[in-house]
Amino acid sequence: MASSLSASDYGAFMEKFTLQTDPSSQKLPLSGLTFAVKDIFDVEGKVTGFGNPDWARTHSVATSTAPSVLSVLKAGAVCVGKTVMDEMAYSINGENIHYGTPTNPCAADRVPGGSSSGSAVAVGAMLADFSLGTDTGGSVRVPASYCGILGFRPSHGVVSTSGVIPMAQSFDTVGWFARDPVILKQVGKILLQLQDDNSTTLSQLIIAEDCFNLLNIPSQRLADVLISSVEKLYGSQKIQYTSLGNFIEAKVPSLMHFMDDNSKKQEDNIPSLAALSSAMRLLQRYEFKNNHGEWVRSVKPHLGPGISERVWDALRTTDESIDLCYLLKSELRAALSDLLGDFGILAIPTAPGPPPKLQTEPTTLETFRAKAFSLLSVAGVSGLCQVSIPLGMHDDLPIAVSLLAKHGSDGFLLSFVEILHKVLKKHSEHS
Repeated sequence: MASSLSASDYGAFMEKFTLQTDPSSQKLPLSGLTFAVKDIFDVEGKVTGFGNPDWARTHSVATSTAPSVLSVLKAGAVCVGKTVMDEMAYSINGENIHYGTPTNPCAADRVPGGSSSGSAVAVGAMLADFSLGTDTGGSVRVPASYCGILGFRPSHGVVSTSGVIPMAQSFDTVGWFARDPVILKQVGKILLQLQDDNSTTLSQLIIAEDCFNLLNIPSQRLADVLISSVEKLYGSQKIQYTSLGNFIEAKVPSLMHFMDDNSKKQEDNIPSLAALSSAMRLLQRYEFKNNHGEWVRSVKPHLGPGISERVWDALRTTDESIDLCYLLKSELRAALSDLLGDFGILAIPTAPGPPPKLQTEPTTLETFRAKAFSLLSVAGVSGLCQVSIPLGMHDDLPIAVSLLAKHGSDGFLLSFVEILHKVLKKHSEHS
């Protein structure tokens, strides 16, 4: 367990073990690379713990390994263990009262981000070359941002979630972390079953100016680095600017149902994105209840602060407005697909700022969380692919920007990141 590990392990691992397919002399795509797996994936012969001791106690060992884990094993990578995660995947903080909170390798007094906290820390602390996590509401993108590494959330439905404990199927994705964009793409080629190198011809980079205004650090610290890097590669004519909130409000009719006074009153938030976040969280609660409500009611597990409230809140969810949530998903995907086309990219901050301090009062975090989910809900509800890219440090804390591309354009996005990253790195080092 995490408590028995030395400090050098950063508390990332639930259980260390070595798992590989029959090592042959032939060179496989991921040969020589190690990876870690979030404790939400089935690994044959191991109990999938889902971040909670009561879950582990009431479930048997897995009889097979999740296809996503098998595919990277068959590609030659070696699994080095399972990682700590937030309980029942129901947080973006990364703090676990049962197994300990993995130490953020960029800022030890800050949260690592969740729910794939251990997987992000394992990569950020150089304990593995890459790792697998899941992203429902932001569980790969947020810890990637907080730990200063790359995190990829694929287009919804393109990577198998079989053998992965569901959180909310309308949003669940298998994502991955890496420090290096080359490895990020290599892993993507296996998980996404990409055949050839994808085009990196950018048609337009759209900067969502209103989203950058949500930042609690100077917005130009993120936007300017990205813009100047893309201008250097492709020219300034490729850069466009938009108010994403206004665009979504105009193009997604069913959103009006969720535009209540609460979304309009949120401090410094974007009303349409706050409404989008409300719809996402409603459907997430509803699907979580359908998946796990019976187990929660019968076992009454011991859950940590914040998570306990969210879980029991989910169990009270009714099916009111659920049909509208599904309609909203398809409307948003269509609108953003029209905006981006095949080779357009949308740029937004991954999170509203650097990682919050450990054990911050939940009420203090609420404004930050509300802004975070406004940003995270864009890809969450639309199902578009999104990558979080580290942009160095601000006041000694990690910051990141995110790029989104059309559903199914994952290969294009991974190739684009590989090219962009070299230029971004030079800019962030000198800024």
